[in-house]
Amino acid sequence: MNNFVWKCPTRLVFGKDVIETVADHIKAEKGTNVLLVYGGGSIKKNGIYDKVVSSLKGAGIRYTELSGVQPNPRLSLVLEGIGIVKREKIDFILAVGGGSVIDTAKAISFGSALEDGRDIWEDLFMKAGSVPPKGIGVGVVLTIPAAGSEMSNSCVISNEKTGYKRGVNHENNYPAFAVIDPQVCYSLPPYQTACGSADMLSHMMERYFTPTSNVDITDAILEGAMRTVITYGPLAYRNPKVYEYREQLMLAGTLAHNNLFGCGRVQDWASHWMEHELSAFYDIAHGAGLAIMTPAWMKYVYKENIPRFVQFAVNVMGSRMSIADQEKTALDGIARLEAWFKSMGLPTSFSDAKIPTDKIETMAKHVLEGGRTAAGGLRKLYHDDIVRIYKIAAEAGKE
Repeated sequence: MNNFVWKCPTRLVFGKDVIETVADHIKAEKGTNVLLVYGGGSIKKNGIYDKVVSSLKGAGIRYTELSGVQPNPRLSLVLEGIGIVKREKIDFILAVGGGSVIDTAKAISFGSALEDGRDIWEDLFMKAGSVPPKGIGVGVVLTIPAAGSEMSNSCVISNEKTGYKRGVNHENNYPAFAVIDPQVCYSLPPYQTACGSADMLSHMMERYFTPTSNVDITDAILEGAMRTVITYGPLAYRNPKVYEYREQLMLAGTLAHNNLFGCGRVQDWASHWMEHELSAFYDIAHGAGLAIMTPAWMKYVYKENIPRFVQFAVNVMGSRMSIADQEKTALDGIARLEAWFKSMGLPTSFSDAKIPTDKIETMAKHVLEGGRTAAGGLRKLYHDDIVRIYKIAAEAGKE
């Protein structure tokens, strides 16, 4: 196990009807003038908007609204939000939504604190290892379990003008609190449940597939969490209004990305980097893109550490151990993962998602721009490796 420092200052407020307490948590953070950030009309249809606004009004908290956040959140809306924060003297941001809304709120927060003359995109998102300034506080009312941004230090934004999708990871990005009521998921379309399950599972796999030895404690936690998603993702997909299914899945998604599971181990993240280019170019849902890229990555790198892929196959996917042929066991685990994605209607190839192959070279080039030298932690991947993985994804299902 490697040395590590773990910090997660986000206050987690979890359970039935906790949305009604959101104003209390804003007041605890000294918030008096709030920017309310959300996506489209879904939170107004399912009643979440009314509950949030009622809580704010009841506490005498002023608020200004910024709606229109899209999946693969856009830089243009971030810039609009920064302007509102400065003009209206906003002192707190409340994100009501999923990962795209939360990441938009985070970017608005640190973007509004950026020194004059610095460009949020070029100076932060396009520079590996950049440090964002500490902005005003951000709170979350989570409506879509998937990205885990409600309790993480990450923030991912798409620049619609350049076609790049990039992230800024730093402890300054942790939300002050996350209010999570599993009941809000009852109205989620099945495909969103499937994409969210794939996303949270991927956050676990990016940490699980490591070259670091003697990580038994986090292996055990990860395997249990992955089995939870494997079990409850399909159950929630088919039975959307069962609270017990939703609470298991929602908590799993939140814990998947606060990096407790990654303590002391080298992490990978190549599948995420490659998927970011898919969703930047083709606007595919992030979870759907991960269902395509993760098995393709596995097929390319599994020989780098066959025992770990065997461990995943047996302990997570339920494969039977073949002592005589460990490679067969490893490949069975990958096949079972692909089948699990397909069972919830997710694509596992370019053709499934109607993605053309003409931009493979360009996407591979983008992956390693912005100060990056290689992708991956289990195995370092360079341009030619990334091209081959994209081609595996393109050819999946045609074998």
